[in-house]
Amino acid sequence: MRIKRLHFLLLFGIVFLLWNFITYYTIVTKPKGADKERELTERLMSLEREMGKQLAENKKLLENLKLLKDIKDKKVYRSEEYLGTKDGILPILMIACDRVTVNRALDQLLKYRPSAAKFPIIVSQDCGHAPTAEVIQKYVVSHNITHLKQPDLREIVLGTPQKKFLGYYKIARHYKWALNQIFVTFNHSAVIIVEDDLDISPDFFEYFSATYPILQQDPLLWCVSAWNDNGKDGMVSEEADLLYRTDFFPGLGWMIEKKIWMELSTKWPETFWDDWMRHPEQRKGRECIRPEICRTSTFGKKGVSKGLYFDKHLKFIKLNSEFVPFTKMDLSYLAKAKYDEMFIKKVYSSPLLTGQQVKSGEQPQDKVVRVEYNGKDSFKKLAKLLGIMDDFKAGVPRAAYRGVVSFMLNERRVFLAPPPGWTGYDTTWS
Repeated sequence: MRIKRLHFLLLFGIVFLLWNFITYYTIVTKPKGADKERELTERLMSLEREMGKQLAENKKLLENLKLLKDIKDKKVYRSEEYLGTKDGILPILMIACDRVTVNRALDQLLKYRPSAAKFPIIVSQDCGHAPTAEVIQKYVVSHNITHLKQPDLREIVLGTPQKKFLGYYKIARHYKWALNQIFVTFNHSAVIIVEDDLDISPDFFEYFSATYPILQQDPLLWCVSAWNDNGKDGMVSEEADLLYRTDFFPGLGWMIEKKIWMELSTKWPETFWDDWMRHPEQRKGRECIRPEICRTSTFGKKGVSKGLYFDKHLKFIKLNSEFVPFTKMDLSYLAKAKYDEMFIKKVYSSPLLTGQQVKSGEQPQDKVVRVEYNGKDSFKKLAKLLGIMDDFKAGVPRAAYRGVVSFMLNERRVFLAPPPGWTGYDTTWS
């Protein structure tokens, strides 16, 4: 009711201001003479532009007020709301191109899928690669999956500096088309997105089923991901049921709702869509859920990154091997207020060690420790020393939450953290 009242007052204010503007421009400062008609037209056009800006600002204000109201209404979760998704459809969108090994990814999905009705599989294929299309068609016949073919296969014309990124341009174009099919053509309310070179864990569907209600209810969450960027074997604990909030958009097996896509689709970039999503203009302070142990891993060395990232990092990622009954667990600890209080207390109450002390295994009796960084260069130096990813995207370290990166080293929990009193990310860090 208060929102509606405020909306009315804002609209009344806008009308009042517009009336005064029009009066001023048309009566008080009206140009004299027909030869000044052009000047009057220009003034009216300027006024129209100002009106547009004011309306946009008012719309943004209303959206922020609604967000604050949602946070207030949903700041405390009831554990019974975490017992799994409601009856409904949660489709799997597989992005494919020219990998004939797509059968491996499809076999995994079919092996662990608990319900064909609840989790329909939709493969969207780009590239027009006939051998890959033949492989997918076999699954259309045998398992009734849906095979979509991206119709726009035109070559993208790029200048010399951008030509080496052609593959990334095509991927961004394909993602936009495929997600429009899911949310506009098929009108689904959410989707789990995978690529054609991913293995999945036995509890992949269980994980997304349990976290879907959390995503629906929490206005400060905008995705759930199966991926931990620092999830290498030896750098994660054996706690397969451990989940986190993160400020970093991970990708590589992720779920979003229709409302997020409708927000993003109107300004979707021509290339590097995942880095674009990590910018503050898109993220808007929202977070994702991610696991301690990855629920996906990639077997595809072939791709636009030419296999370099795979050899250096991806092939070392640990894939969860045990089934965790997430839908039967109380996940209320992931609620924003509760999680932040718990997380901050745990991080900053842990003993403070230097990076070298942690690396050499000193004070082994401390099973949870903290290493503090001060600035971009300090973080990168410590990250390299401790063996985690050292890059930033829009100032956010991979897998970070409130500037803190959590990982395992020498069989103990390590928090690479900023000093107490963290105030936000510096987007100039890169």
